[in-house]
Amino acid sequence: MPHATGRVDAARAVVFAPLDGSGRAELVEQRLTDAIVSGVLHDGEKLPTESDLSRSFGVALVTAREALESMRDKGLVETRRGRVGGSFVTFDRDAASRLIDRRLGDLSRIELRDLALHVEAIAGMAAEVAAERASADDVENLVRLAAASDLSTGGGARRAVSRFQLEVAAISQSPRLVREEIRLQSEAGPLLWMCLADQEYRDRSAVARTRVIDAIGRADAQAARAATTAHIDGAFAWLVDERARRDATRRRFTPRPRSRRPAHDDDGDEIGR
Repeated sequence: MPHATGRVDAARAVVFAPLDGSGRAELVEQRLTDAIVSGVLHDGEKLPTESDLSRSFGVALVTAREALESMRDKGLVETRRGRVGGSFVTFDRDAASRLIDRRLGDLSRIELRDLALHVEAIAGMAAEVAAERASADDVENLVRLAAASDLSTGGGARRAVSRFQLEVAAISQSPRLVREEIRLQSEAGPLLWMCLADQEYRDRSAVARTRVIDAIGRADAQAARAATTAHIDGAFAWLVDERARRDATRRRFTPRPRSRRPAHDDDGDEIGR
């Protein structure tokens, strides 16, 4: 499997793959929104037509139309008329941030843990198998990828994590692991890696990649898996703490309803009794 080409095409293929289960408009919207927030679909990019989307996702035309209408209302897509018209991605960083914040608020701690476990299962297995199958060239490519990472911003750090984990999955030589890694990056990545907004966690992430590379270079499958899952565990712990901080802030600034006490006369007797 090639390790340096076809990644964007593979990611896009997963974005527009048929949906599992019932083809509700919310599922179409979620798939496209995740792809926009994670950067698979870029600002200004033209989306497939409604009929093409319905065929790709295996849903009714009206379902694709409803999903696009909802995304337009949220400022994620705009529709232009005319010969070169269509639906185009409008990536608004503020809107994307609000979407991620809303999703964090909608998920319970149990749901967050389940999400992290799923990511760990896929990324951990990919690292384990990669350690067993990696060539010297594969390891050198991981070193170059880590060295070229832009850790100056949260967005750059998230892209670094995404590219690195995808490369490790490719080294495993498992097309299924690659597809699932891409899907999870779109679904869970923007939420799970919110911690990378902090420089401390960007530095931790760089150290974690170094440990994974070292384990893969030594063909130590268990160490590669352990370093990968520890990295994800750290991101999950931050996410749970962040959820708790936001809940506490919300409670602090939410006015409490005033208690309705019965009125009393001058003698202290309750009026109306």
